[in-house]
Amino acid sequence: MTEQSRTIFGDGPVVLPVGGPLYLQLKRWVEDAIKHGHINPGDALPSERDLAQRADVSRVTVRKAVQQLVNEGVLVQRHGSGTFVAPETQRVEQSLSQLTSFTEDMARRGMAVRAEWLERGLYASSPEETIILGLGSGERVARISRLRLTGDMPLAIERASLSSAVLPDPMAIRDSLYKHLDLSGARPVRAIQRIRAANISEDDAHLLQVPVGSAGLHIERISYLSTGRVIEFTRSIYRGDTYDFVAELRLGDANNGARKP
Repeated sequence: MTEQSRTIFGDGPVVLPVGGPLYLQLKRWVEDAIKHGHINPGDALPSERDLAQRADVSRVTVRKAVQQLVNEGVLVQRHGSGTFVAPETQRVEQSLSQLTSFTEDMARRGMAVRAEWLERGLYASSPEETIILGLGSGERVARISRLRLTGDMPLAIERASLSSAVLPDPMAIRDSLYKHLDLSGARPVRAIQRIRAANISEDDAHLLQVPVGSAGLHIERISYLSTGRVIEFTRSIYRGDTYDFVAELRLGDANNGARKP
């Protein structure tokens, strides 16, 4: 057992809560220790052998409890280093009342963000892209997909589609798509956005560094120019443990159709 783990857990036996299978009792004990601050984010757990001896359970029981906590994102395992309490995630609030780029939105919060390109190029359009973007027969579509991060923490995956006439060279984009569209006068001025809960798929979970099936937010956005032309079709998946979307609601105008008291 490491000195850090010995300090956190002491040297006495682990007293498990009563009720249910042993692995669930051990799981609840770890969760309670985290909840009450006896174990902090980033702290190492004792070895599988030490936990088994002190809780008087088998190593298989310890392994099952730890694996379930890893699957739920409570613990993380680092190859060659051990098992640790998962770091706390900083939640980000994003307004639903303004049409801004991810880069602009994070900059206003003083957060340094970066992007890792997943896809960038011109392709034959899908039937969905053809209809939504109003593409002509044989017209190609520009697709850009990015993993959005703050520091080393992934926040979201953005997948945007635009007409190749609007974005003939996707490789020319640097840090912000909207900043690039601004240069040609093609920046959108309004959008319709749909948000729904979703379980994160295996491929996306790997990119976002969360367990497969974790809660996420699937966002579909169709953006328009002032002329009413659709300019952008974006599908994104956000980590559910890092994002809060906030909307300001106002009472309707009392002089516009509402009855006076």
